[in-house]
Amino acid sequence: MGKKIFVTQPSLPALEDFIPYLQKIWDSKWLTNNGEFHREFERRLAEYLGVKYVSLFTNGMIALQVGLQALRITGEVITTPFTFVATTHAIHWNNCKPVFCDIEPETFTMDPDKVEALITPQTTALMPVHVYGNPCDHEKLQKIADTYGLKLFYDAAHVFGVRKDGVSVCNWGDLSMLSFHATKVFNTFEGGALVTDDENMKKRIDFLKNFGFADEVTVVAPGSNGKMDEFRAAYGLLQLQIVDGEIAKRQKVAEFYREALKDVPGITMLYDLPGVRHNYAYFPILVDAEKYGITRDALYEKFKASGIMTRRYFYPLCSDFPTYRGLPSATAKNLPVATRVAQEILCLPMYADLTEEDLGKIIQFVAGKK
Repeated sequence: MGKKIFVTQPSLPALEDFIPYLQKIWDSKWLTNNGEFHREFERRLAEYLGVKYVSLFTNGMIALQVGLQALRITGEVITTPFTFVATTHAIHWNNCKPVFCDIEPETFTMDPDKVEALITPQTTALMPVHVYGNPCDHEKLQKIADTYGLKLFYDAAHVFGVRKDGVSVCNWGDLSMLSFHATKVFNTFEGGALVTDDENMKKRIDFLKNFGFADEVTVVAPGSNGKMDEFRAAYGLLQLQIVDGEIAKRQKVAEFYREALKDVPGITMLYDLPGVRHNYAYFPILVDAEKYGITRDALYEKFKASGIMTRRYFYPLCSDFPTYRGLPSATAKNLPVATRVAQEILCLPMYADLTEEDLGKIIQFVAGKK
């Protein structure tokens, strides 16, 4: 069968470049708790992203949970079913109720035109997700949040480095959460961050991610333990040096796919949005079984049998999982676009080091030549 082609693969800095950072950690014996690399990484990351404040986390899930706590979210939170389940789980873990809103067919992000019908007296927040690096319709969502007095907390796990009209999308809303998981464009093995433009919010987040400690003897809130350690912070500093080059390589992969697949019947692709600097985190296609000749699942199995890993991302919808499918908003009738997209979506392999040979094999499968 030959070598496997994975759906994603992390970009790594040169190992020899990491050794001096490790030596410094060994010499200092400062492994965690806001060390030198942690502080520097927060500063450098804020500069790179073009945001005011960054608070680093051990992973994105804890960042989501702490963000909801920091914003004092209660009651109902309107979100999307077309996301990784961490989004919905974080709402659930904070004793809030997720309310599912359908998505836009062009971007797969939460449809702002369907939000207001879901707002009740118990609604306190909107939690949209920038999907596959496509920014949400922020202007409409912010207007709704302002009109109804709602918090706006973005799950920005997919949009590292993404800008709209030259401005980081992480500047939008009350908070944004970033994920630095190994599968992301920018990774720190595991990791995450919350982004805010409010200094007091930054302080509150930092208290909450460190057990609520304000100083050695003062605990100001029932916090958690979400701190990033020195190893991952040091690694993150190295990643900042290479990430733009990796995004440029991903862009070339995306352009290759688009040119090669543009005339394949039944295959639909997403294209770059006007004014957006994309990061090419994923390459999703939609498979229309009637026009293409076989179903998405059949194509997925065909790839898998040949050692090419694709992913039906996001399938099933969060609203289909047992924990959430009993919610009134979880019905397919309420979510027609998300339901269709989940049945047709397939993410092709996407990472910086895909070779022309790899891409040729993938294209041959999609084009029906294998």
